[in-house]
Amino acid sequence: MLKNYIKVAFRYLLRNKAFSFINISGLVLGMSSAMLILLWIQFEVSYDRFHHHPERLYEVWTNNVVGGKVESNINTPELMGPAIVSDVPEAEAVARFGGGGVLLFTYGEKQISGKGNWVDPAFLKMFNFPLLEGDINTLLNDPFSIVLTQALAHKLFGNISALGKSLRVGAEENFTVTGVLKDLPGNSMFDFDYLNSSLLRQSRGFTDKDWTNISPRTFVLLKANTSAALVNDKLKGMISAYSNKRSSTEAFLYPVSQEYLYGKFENGVPVGGRITKVRTFTLIALLILLIACINFMNLSTARSEKRAKEVGVRKVAGANKEALIGQFLGESLLIAFIAGVLAIVTVIFVLPSFNALINKTLIFHFDRPEWWLAITGFILLTGFLAGSYPALFLSRFRPAQVLKGSFKNVHALVTPRKVLVVLQFSFAIGLIICTIIIRQQLKYGQNREVGYERRDLVYTFMKGEVNKNYQLIKDELLDNGFASAVTKTQNPITQIWSTGLSMQWKGKPENEKVMVKRYVADGDMVKTFGMQLVQGRDLDVKTYPTDSTACLINEAAVKAMGFANPLGEMIFDDPVKWHVVGVVKDFISESPYEAIKPFMVKGPKEGMGVLHIKLSNKYTTAEALAGVEAVFRKYNPQYPFESFFVDEQYARKFGEQQFMTRLIGLFSGLAILIACLGLLGLTIYMAENRTKEIGIRKVMGASVFNITCLLTTDFMKLVVVALFIASPVAWYFMDQWLDNYNYRIHISWWVFLLAGTGALTVAFFTISVQTIRAASINPVRSLRIE
Repeated sequence: MLKNYIKVAFRYLLRNKAFSFINISGLVLGMSSAMLILLWIQFEVSYDRFHHHPERLYEVWTNNVVGGKVESNINTPELMGPAIVSDVPEAEAVARFGGGGVLLFTYGEKQISGKGNWVDPAFLKMFNFPLLEGDINTLLNDPFSIVLTQALAHKLFGNISALGKSLRVGAEENFTVTGVLKDLPGNSMFDFDYLNSSLLRQSRGFTDKDWTNISPRTFVLLKANTSAALVNDKLKGMISAYSNKRSSTEAFLYPVSQEYLYGKFENGVPVGGRITKVRTFTLIALLILLIACINFMNLSTARSEKRAKEVGVRKVAGANKEALIGQFLGESLLIAFIAGVLAIVTVIFVLPSFNALINKTLIFHFDRPEWWLAITGFILLTGFLAGSYPALFLSRFRPAQVLKGSFKNVHALVTPRKVLVVLQFSFAIGLIICTIIIRQQLKYGQNREVGYERRDLVYTFMKGEVNKNYQLIKDELLDNGFASAVTKTQNPITQIWSTGLSMQWKGKPENEKVMVKRYVADGDMVKTFGMQLVQGRDLDVKTYPTDSTACLINEAAVKAMGFANPLGEMIFDDPVKWHVVGVVKDFISESPYEAIKPFMVKGPKEGMGVLHIKLSNKYTTAEALAGVEAVFRKYNPQYPFESFFVDEQYARKFGEQQFMTRLIGLFSGLAILIACLGLLGLTIYMAENRTKEIGIRKVMGASVFNITCLLTTDFMKLVVVALFIASPVAWYFMDQWLDNYNYRIHISWWVFLLAGTGALTVAFFTISVQTIRAASINPVRSLRIE
């Protein structure tokens, strides 16, 4: 019997090549799209879950009440790690992770830059980054020890062992390579090329002993069977106690394995994060697969007349309903298997391009049995989902009605087939609407006034002799016309490296906290960045020597601090009193979708490590940059010149939205394509069934245009209904999504008109190709049998 069923299934597929091709193509597109999305989802949910004992690995977060709301932060006081070691016996290990920056490594004639961090020696024992060379117990026990990743070690040493080699870091210091790590996996929140020891900071007295400042991250590995809640009770008042109540910051533990997906906090409570994106694309994968399965259902039930007599004969011969359901489900599973194999081949072929699109490295793990089990389950699920309704529909025919030819239902206003067509086009149109709105929000953020001039503005990190020769470099760049303005700062204009909560000023309420973003700059900052001064003047230490303790504030800071006349006001940021000499118009340094925070630009009393250059329009950009590089080679020959365009760095802030737009746009296009494949199949079937009607109408004088309109109207009505269903649903979900942004668009009516017009146009052309062909057939051919 089974052999007979398989023979019948293959004969049916071969006899109906066009429908088989449409069915299988739709399933291949749907399954391969779903596979790609599920591969990405699997990658996202695996972030930082590969470490040993992930259930015991936590990061210390801090909460501060600012403006009546709790703000959560991953940074902690630098002394927090040692305090946990001494005060919390439930902690098995503690490690801090601090900013190390980009360093130049020199080995022989080779000079390679690498980014990295300083860490406590326990860090690599807590996290599972495989060690290729070195002793895990002694890796960072020496202040001048350093651990490299495999990629950086290969660049410096080639194929020889890096262990024990001496490297010059910067211009003078020599470090010994004590370990080489396997390159970090893509599903880790960490991204570094090297790690050096916190012991170096301690030996040089760099440790920040102010408990009101927050800077490094602190990680804790709890002992087995330890309650995180119990440890949180001990951490809650630790910062306040050690700071003699100068700080009311509260610390708490948060699981490392949840940070990537659930790293968004509102008022001190986790409210999601990237998990929203994961859920969104999970839904998209299901919708695309469902659209493909609906195609299969519609085409299978549409051709029920062709198989009705087969069902009747089998029932007369003794086949029961369950046997017929099994037969038709088996056929759908066979088609799903064929489509599944083709989908896997398709995924393998397009995976490199997809990886480039999402900037990640997804891999099909064919060597893992659990992957084959998951793929088999996926194919079986698709087969059952696609074949369930056709199997139930075909198996319910009654032999007497079928063999008499009276089984057909009268054309009804609402049929399951019409409902399914409306459903799949509703999904596709909804995805198109979402794509348009996300693209609008992205463009809105990109076009928002930044508050400074990004064009031809570059920055470089000050290494080697740059700081020593700063004035010579600046003068030569200006004299030669390569730059129109130059300034040095603590960090790039597109980033914030310092935040303060303990600042005081006249009139500030005693218990009020204001989070102020801090920046350090030299003279000519306003000129170099093209900022707008609202009041006062720029920093200028040459003309005003006291400007080493002067500051600029933005309009948001003026409002937050309640200054009526800000010029001359004093801001105390322990241990310095800063006097306000100017107010600049608000400018964006962080997310362009968030409200601008109070900002304070301090004079050059503190250290600075970034040099900003406004390229002159006297030369082309390439010529000016070449001239700048020549000046740097002259005054800092030991270091290669590396520069970064501010507009390119700013554009990176839109990476998440661009990713969403590209991906949803891609899959909404595929959804429409799959839906139109099904529509094409139904149109072909309709044209076959109405061949004689078309012939008679042509004999009676109907034109090709009249017949085309007649045949397309019913389908176009279904697409219009789908538009009216999809529009309010898409509006609701996108309005909820937009609520996550302080600066957001308002959804316009034309978005729905554009999506609907696009869907109707594509559907019309899909249908009309076949209907025009059917309407053009010579009526003699279609009526000759009569």
